[in-house]
Amino acid sequence: MPARPEVPEQQENSLIMNYILKEVISTEDLMAFIRFPDRLYRDVTHYVPALHRGQRDTLSKEKNPAFEHCEARYWLALKDGRVAGRIAGIVNHRYNEERGTRLVRFGWLDFEEDPAVLRLLLQAVEDWGREKGMDGVHGPLGFTSFDPSGVLVEGFDEWPTSFGRYNFPYYDALLKEAGYRKDVDWVEYIIRVPSVMPEKVIQAARLIGQRYRVRQADIRSRKDALKYAGQIFELLNQVYAGLYAFSTLTPRQVDGLIREFITMIHHDYVSVVLNERDEVVAFGLVMPSLVRALKRSRGKLFPLGWLRILRALRYNDKVDMLLIGVRPDYQGKGVHSLVFDKIGRTYYKRGIRTIETTRELELNTRVNQLWAGYEPRQHKRARCYVRALSPEAPEAAAVAGTG
Repeated sequence: MPARPEVPEQQENSLIMNYILKEVISTEDLMAFIRFPDRLYRDVTHYVPALHRGQRDTLSKEKNPAFEHCEARYWLALKDGRVAGRIAGIVNHRYNEERGTRLVRFGWLDFEEDPAVLRLLLQAVEDWGREKGMDGVHGPLGFTSFDPSGVLVEGFDEWPTSFGRYNFPYYDALLKEAGYRKDVDWVEYIIRVPSVMPEKVIQAARLIGQRYRVRQADIRSRKDALKYAGQIFELLNQVYAGLYAFSTLTPRQVDGLIREFITMIHHDYVSVVLNERDEVVAFGLVMPSLVRALKRSRGKLFPLGWLRILRALRYNDKVDMLLIGVRPDYQGKGVHSLVFDKIGRTYYKRGIRTIETTRELELNTRVNQLWAGYEPRQHKRARCYVRALSPEAPEAAAVAGTG
């Protein structure tokens, strides 16, 4: 791979720009990779740093169970000796096997407003993808659907969700100039909690419960919630199977998500709906927003980061809707009303005023319609891009295996 890509003529003539691609090998390189966005967006109000420790674990082969079926490489783009961009290349073999595709992903994409920097980064992933026999490249995506994904294209003056990300408005145009096109969009909604619990939610939960003989699980502690954790993620694998970029979670990945979510969330924010056989047929997980705590902590857990997060989990007026799912044979029957009823009561009990949905596919009308009766405002949009790696490769949507 050439050390210096072709750059615009005016830059060549100036003789002041020197572009170098550097693969992340050392711990020092990895920390530069993780910290680069903190410098790039340091003056942006709505940028929220990810926890550095969590990023190290996610990018580590030793810590991230996704490496059981994924492989990855990371690169930095240097311009005049300083970091000007970063990117990760990921091959999720499980996803490719499940979807019958041959795709390499790019993720963790951040770059200065310079087309040459972006081309250098994308070229690294594309060349590696060809070496691995891939037909196409799409992203930004992570190892799993629980990693940050997409390029923000609407909502630059809005706060992200706790697991969202910010990027500059120029990303979309420069990716298109580089030959990438939209594959899918995710949208997010913000919902104001009504002053009183809607009677229709209460009545719907009661009637649906009677009609289909389903009920809310009795969850009075975190220990109670943990009893259902395995079934929740087993159902999640089933419900999310056809969604874009989702690959089946392994037992180790499920264990990690249980530690990350179930053990962290207060049991009031966990809803589990059971049928007569005590099988989980629906679930909902909500988390108080951590955005302000993460912003103040600047990517660091110590000395005060943990305390800020714990306080945000306990005292908050805003929540992120993390996950909601209904078993296929119970979909279309209104069973989600039991989830809304349980978690809705928590909102009033704990003084929650605002709900923010996490990213959902714009064409996933089954989920989008859940918020129809709550006066939602669609305030953010993120985009995933795709490009074939050879003229013989199938066209974008077929390459990416959209679902």
